[in-house]
Formats: sequence, structure tokens, C-alpha cells
Amino acid sequence: MKVEKFEDLNCWKEARVLVKMVFQLAQNKKLEKDFGTRNQLTRAAVSVMNNIAEGFGRYHRKEFIRFLDFSQSSAAEVKSMFYLLEDIEYATTNELTELHLQVDKTRNLTLGLIKYLDAKKE
Repeated sequence: MKVEKFEDLNCWKEARVLVKMVFQLAQNKKLEKDFGTRNQLTRAAVSVMNNIAEGFGRYHRKEFIRFLDFSQSSAAEVKSMFYLLEDIEYATTNELTELHLQVDKTRNLTLGLIKYLDAKKE
């Protein structure tokens, strides 16, 4: 399958799922009242998805890779915040299990695309 738009990228599709899951989590009563933490988490999740799209729109492959790297690092930030939510008892380990799996899946797909593009020398 030829990728013609960012919506065709599996990493973007999975990032979209991640964002939806994070926004659903953000409706948690404790998190809903903590604007700073909620804002940081949702902005980082949106950054995962949007950096993939923005990088795809760049003209040069190197720029695309740079934005994919921003995306995967934002995914790492989201994952780190999941541990914070558990530690401060905003969410349980069980509540976060699917979120951890989704962020890992998204990040791994993004890293895979980076490796593919990096190996594909112009």
C-alpha cells in the first residue's frame, strides 16, 4: 500500500487511538480537577499525533524523521505521566494497563518508521 497522506500511516492511526484514550482518562474526577497535570498529559498525547502529521507534510525526509522523533519522545513523556498518575493515585495500575499497551504500540510503530526512513538513503 502506498502512503499518500499522513492518515495512511499506522503510527498516526494508533496515535489517534491513544489521544482518544487519554482524553477519556482525563475525565477522571481527580485528574479533571488538576488542570496542570491534565493539560500536560493531553498536550503530550496530542503532540504524538500532530508531530507525525506535521512531519509528513515536510518536504525533506530528514525533516520528517526529526518530527517522528519528536512524536516518539512525546509518547515516552505520556508513558512517564501514566506512572505519575498511578503514583499520586489518580488512576490504578489496572486502569492504565491498556493505555501503557497503546502508547508502547504507537511509539514502536513510530520508531519503526524512523528506522525505515533512516535506512532509505536518498
